[in-house]
Amino acid sequence: MLADIGIKVYSMRLMPIVLRNVRLELDEPEEQLLQYAAKRLRVPPESIRAWSIVRRSLDARRRDDIHFRYHLELAINEPPRAERRRISHLRANEAAWLEPVPRRLPRPGKQPLPHRPTIIGFGPAGMFAALRLADYDYKPIVLERGREVRRRHRDVMQRFYRERDFDPNSNLLFGEGGAGTYSDGKLYTRVNNPLVRTVLEMFYQNGADPDILVDARPHIGSDRLPRVCWRIRDRIIALGGEVRFEKCVEDIRTDDGGLSALCIQGGWMDVGPTVVAIGHSARDTVTMLARRGARFDPKPFQIGVRIEHPQVMVDDWQYGACAGHRRLGPAEYHMVAKGAAGESGDLFSFCMCPGGEILPTNESPGLIATNGASRADRPGRFANSGLVITVDPKSLGVDALGAIEYQRRWEEKAFKATGASYRVPAQRATDFLACRSSDGALETSYPLGGQWTSIRDVIPRSVAVALERGLVMLGARFPGFDGGEAIITAPETRASAPFRLVRDPDARTAVGIDNLYPVGEGAGYAGGIISAAVDGIRTADAIIERYAPPSAQT
Repeated sequence: MLADIGIKVYSMRLMPIVLRNVRLELDEPEEQLLQYAAKRLRVPPESIRAWSIVRRSLDARRRDDIHFRYHLELAINEPPRAERRRISHLRANEAAWLEPVPRRLPRPGKQPLPHRPTIIGFGPAGMFAALRLADYDYKPIVLERGREVRRRHRDVMQRFYRERDFDPNSNLLFGEGGAGTYSDGKLYTRVNNPLVRTVLEMFYQNGADPDILVDARPHIGSDRLPRVCWRIRDRIIALGGEVRFEKCVEDIRTDDGGLSALCIQGGWMDVGPTVVAIGHSARDTVTMLARRGARFDPKPFQIGVRIEHPQVMVDDWQYGACAGHRRLGPAEYHMVAKGAAGESGDLFSFCMCPGGEILPTNESPGLIATNGASRADRPGRFANSGLVITVDPKSLGVDALGAIEYQRRWEEKAFKATGASYRVPAQRATDFLACRSSDGALETSYPLGGQWTSIRDVIPRSVAVALERGLVMLGARFPGFDGGEAIITAPETRASAPFRLVRDPDARTAVGIDNLYPVGEGAGYAGGIISAAVDGIRTADAIIERYAPPSAQT
């Protein structure tokens, strides 16, 4: 981005411009953008001294007019005053001048550190908190209950998928990278913070495709995320930090209202500032923290099913005659069935994975829960998405821990419904609507296989009613959405945490426990890889601005 080299641009007496919504047809090369930009600005192409793509999106709102739209940054070889007149004919939403915006960096505080900062959990929030602290010479110690990503991969692929031997501390949720390692690697977010760019750049520097820096809906892919994770871990260690695997925190000790020690597999470790980045499925840790005085407030959460269609069907819905074009990847969608959940609101798609697979996301034996993932090039034959409704724990008459137990109850039902086999309950959409059993061959991307089951038996009635209405509504808009090739699997219970670990909005410490810093999805403050990483960085900054680094105390 030209904004990233603003000092150089300004030294050349060039003012960066952002030019929005430059259209490019499917068969046109990106080099053509320079000509289009010059035409829009009414300048000869040779007067544009530098240009870069800052955002690229596919506009497929009309199947008969699919094209790309770009936001560009440019610098023109003219004096600033004349340059400003050049875009006076454009509307404010088409072009704007860019002023250099310095990134806000934390200033180390003066309070002595009692011990090196500790991070519990090595998912996106914990990883980026540790990286930020390491960059500022705080030498953090990371405690991760699972294993490093190579051993974790073997535990999942061989022990669980092949042998059905589930490891509660090394699975698709626990281990290096957390649940994000085996997700689709989606990186788009509604968070509007300069740190989003920081996170994207760090992913790119550690092995992600450079396209994530410009795509409107970037993703890394579940096949590339493990490599990215261990490279970031290596960077943390090179900067003086430590990452300790197979270290499950079983208890905490507080003194005078502040955290003082952690119990790790029977032994106690004195600690100072401690970041809790456990993800929303470490239910045992949540229960322990609640028992020790941490305040958990219930919050609305999502529950529903996963639905799977042939990818070619989705491509046809979105692209029409353009389906299969060399520049169009597997199509995705975001769908809402307005009012399908009655007074509770809508049935809507969640975590849609084109060319992907449905994965098991249980953290304990004897449970079935689903999620979606896909590789970088999204090569799979199927597309899957969550179809969920929002549930308020108040409507269930439960608190935060009660909401967890509510989720668990449906996950246990699903496990028992398929004979305790870890196969996923499945039913054709047409059969679900007709209240009849499915039969015949079952094809699903779920790695442990599926078993025909009445989906109504493994989801709440409120979800079943919303699904009935929603499938009919969506089927009317997208032929086949509710048809015989649509396979419903269930349950989808891990879309979000049903609680928030309450923290002080300024200090970012847990209410009632000083020096305990809740972050990420598991604390109820994020909803994806990017937002979790940003939350981790912001909390690391709060620690940095409170305490002096260890090197300043020796």
